Amino acid sequence: MRAEGTVDQAVERAVELASSGERTVLGIAGAPGTGKSTLARRIVIAVDARLGTGVAVQVPMDGFHLANSALDALGRHDRKGAIDTFDADGYVALVRRLVAATEPVVWAPDFDRRVDEPVAGSIAVPRSTRLVVSEGNYLLDDSDPWAALPTLFTETWFCAVDDRVRVDRLVGRHMRHGRDHEAARSWAVEVDGVNAARVAPTVSRASWTIRT
Repeated sequence: MRAEGTVDQAVERAVELASSGERTVLGIAGAPGTGKSTLARRIVIAVDARLGTGVAVQVPMDGFHLANSALDALGRHDRKGAIDTFDADGYVALVRRLVAATEPVVWAPDFDRRVDEPVAGSIAVPRSTRLVVSEGNYLLDDSDPWAALPTLFTETWFCAVDDRVRVDRLVGRHMRHGRDHEAARSWAVEVDGVNAARVAPTVSRASWTIRT
């Protein structure tokens, strides 16, 4: 595992990767609330500003959340975000396609927090895209099929932050999407907390840790 880096250093490394001229797929892992999506967005903005619009694309693992109706049917809706509430095989298959870069365009799903649902075919990744940034909780998990991901990504980074900050971020996020403070904190601690405990040990498989 590499030493810790800053967000600014991470952005500079991403620009370097995008400048190689070849397809690079970067994985950003970490517990809920560690700033993975924020870092991914910042990278895409920086790369496009320096190298040209469309050079980088963000593809979130959250696009592979199971639909709420499926979670209801499976009895898993009350712990949405746990590792078994995602289409893991579908996500790994998408990463393989993104790495291969043999198709004119790969369409990836996104996740709409306004309706709390995945949205298929939302993100276009043309063959010309040089840097694909994909972020999610379980990119370094050692269970199948997740365990294949570190060998597919060019590099896999791990976002880390103080637990108090992480929980505060989650409470704010859940409140912005409709929960009152008590319900938001309960979900952040009891549901997200279980997922964070699973993710934390996977830092040992990362190529770099980013303090966010």
